[in-house]
Amino acid sequence: MKKFSSLPAIILILFSIYWSFEGLMPSYKADTSIENTVFSTDRALVHVKQISQKPHGVGFEAHKEVRGYIVSELEKLGLKTSQQVGYTAGDWGNLSKATNILARIRGSGSGKALVLLSHYDSQPHSSLGASDAGSGVATILEGLRAFLAENPNPKNDIIILISDAEELGLNGADLFVKKHPWKKDVGLVLNFEARGSGGPSYMLIETNRGNSKLIEEFTKANPEYPVANSLAYSIYKMLPNDTDLTVFREDGDIEGFNFAFIDDHYDYHTAHDTYERLDKNTLMHQGTYLMPLLKHFSNTDLTNLKSLNDYVYFNVPFFKLVSYPFEWIWPMFGLAVLLFIAFLVYGFRKKELDFVPVLEGFIPMILLLAINGVIGYFSWSVLKWMYPHYKDIMHGFTYNGHTYIAAFVLLSLGICFYSYRKFNRIKTANLLVAPIFIWLIICALVAFYLPGASFFIVPVFALLASFWVILNQEAPSAYLMVFLALPAIFIFVPFLKMFPVGLGLKMMVASTLLASLTFLLLLPVFGFFRRKSTIAYLCFFVFFGCMVSAHFNSGFSEENAKPTSLLYVLDDDTKSAKWATYENSLSKWTSQYLGENKEVPKKLGNITISSKYSSGFTYVSEAPRKEIPGMKIEKTRDTVIGNSRHLDICITPQRDINRLEIFTNEINLEKASANAVELSDYYLKNRRGGKLVTHYVSNNRYTDLELVIPKNEVLELTIYEASNDLLTNSQFSIPTRPEDNIPMPFILNDAILVTKTIRFE
Repeated sequence: MKKFSSLPAIILILFSIYWSFEGLMPSYKADTSIENTVFSTDRALVHVKQISQKPHGVGFEAHKEVRGYIVSELEKLGLKTSQQVGYTAGDWGNLSKATNILARIRGSGSGKALVLLSHYDSQPHSSLGASDAGSGVATILEGLRAFLAENPNPKNDIIILISDAEELGLNGADLFVKKHPWKKDVGLVLNFEARGSGGPSYMLIETNRGNSKLIEEFTKANPEYPVANSLAYSIYKMLPNDTDLTVFREDGDIEGFNFAFIDDHYDYHTAHDTYERLDKNTLMHQGTYLMPLLKHFSNTDLTNLKSLNDYVYFNVPFFKLVSYPFEWIWPMFGLAVLLFIAFLVYGFRKKELDFVPVLEGFIPMILLLAINGVIGYFSWSVLKWMYPHYKDIMHGFTYNGHTYIAAFVLLSLGICFYSYRKFNRIKTANLLVAPIFIWLIICALVAFYLPGASFFIVPVFALLASFWVILNQEAPSAYLMVFLALPAIFIFVPFLKMFPVGLGLKMMVASTLLASLTFLLLLPVFGFFRRKSTIAYLCFFVFFGCMVSAHFNSGFSEENAKPTSLLYVLDDDTKSAKWATYENSLSKWTSQYLGENKEVPKKLGNITISSKYSSGFTYVSEAPRKEIPGMKIEKTRDTVIGNSRHLDICITPQRDINRLEIFTNEINLEKASANAVELSDYYLKNRRGGKLVTHYVSNNRYTDLELVIPKNEVLELTIYEASNDLLTNSQFSIPTRPEDNIPMPFILNDAILVTKTIRFE
């Protein structure tokens, strides 16, 4: 490779990296004046703005307002709406009274119906829900408007389901799938979700069987910017994060597509999930999915979407979604191994390969993988040690998280170049044997354990092609080598960002290792560079610059606010009170109540009140006792039938509350129901920490328990009654949160919590 080709090669690689991100999404342009039959991002934004005026979780005042707005907008489109109301506890023991919004467009045929799905409740108690999932509701409302403007005559019925109580345990979807008569008509679901406030929207399939027919039909619909791969869904299925569509799959055996964006994860479930922070490109991307899929699936036979066969699939620029059957996985791997062996034999016979240099080529590869693996693995722990306040960002993605991703990827690349700097004397052909070998091992492992990731073999074929060219050409074209590196860039580079954004900076090791492995795929280009040390030092310099930038942006501001929490906890048994917080690094606002006298608490008894990450209080301090009315607990039935004791217990609030959580002692619960909703046997046998039920209360309703226990056992209930009115309750004078603070998400916050324990001998 000629020396002067290095700079153009680097420029082309940088442009390809840029395009691997830029090509994923459309670019927003003001579009209020476009024709009525086209999806308008600006018109959708009007809905987002209206929906996200106030927090609107179940039981909160604005919840009804948002529901009323959505109903009125559907009726403006000429649709007749209905509401499905009922109690449900889902699979997590989270009881709520859900109110689903429904409408239906009748088709000309008699086949299965297409469901357009999103939820309208926001996460209690402070999230404004612009992205999650106001964006999904807005996408459906605007998509329907554009669709109906064409005066279509669809073959299939189209059911619009704007579900409720998704944030509490997928309760609205559970209510529809188990109790609504329209459920039997459903053939396919398109669900729109969010787990951040920006970035590309990923397509994730939900199916109990094979995905081949779903992929085939998705490809026929031909959305302009598909972002999807079978690895992402394989990982999604391993995580404890479900959507409403999961209920359709698990309880209704109904297929569907999720469309969800995850970037700017720091806004997820917070007061920063606002209209202003929603990325317009992202909302436009959701529209580019809905419109072609709505037109396609409203006229496609939805009774024939099930399959026993799976496809591997992934997106690349220009080719959109590429897919092939699982049956190809092992033949493709076998072909790659055979090519590798044949090229090795050819190379040794041609004297282009030598045994000792080939073995030496393993040294820098092992070195860089080991170093970058260790750096990535410990990076988040080190960052939390350096900046303890990062622990208060519970989902683990900081406001400067993108800078950290860039920094550690650059550090990894610097180590890669530096590791190979002493091996310029070895021919590039010899250096390539080790990367091909390690990548074939990786492909064998994923084919066996994670077949959804088997598209990893595609860049390996490109690497083998580069290997063949280098074996036959002493100075191959830099442009050809860059061209053969494109599959690696287009497929793997987006993952460098996706893993730590979606899963938190604790997954930085995925980025550092994948950056290293991608470097190895690009070794046919980089192997010819003579100034590897210079590039390494440049990477280290930019890494240092990124870390300096991250440091100066590591604090909190009005735009990037600190999550804070404060609770008043009153023990109704001892009549004692405490201030409590979940903060690790106390804010000035919280320190007013948990200052020098703070202490690290024990759990509330043996129990930790429910939270997404099983968080417990970090500090407590003594608080003055306030006259907070306690709950009323009545035993309305206590009967022994055979060997079982039947207890009916009614818990009625004596103040306005939002949440009631009930735990039991270690006892064998034979049956249990709350407000006539029976808790499943599976849940009762696998409940964690003794939790019986969490009731997210609407209209200050009572909680009616019906329990069956062995007649000789003693039942003990520990009850937590919470209201999210600490900052507005007249008995308290809590100062307003500073502008650079927001309520901490994922936990009970801004609450007056009353605890009580009662035994039933």
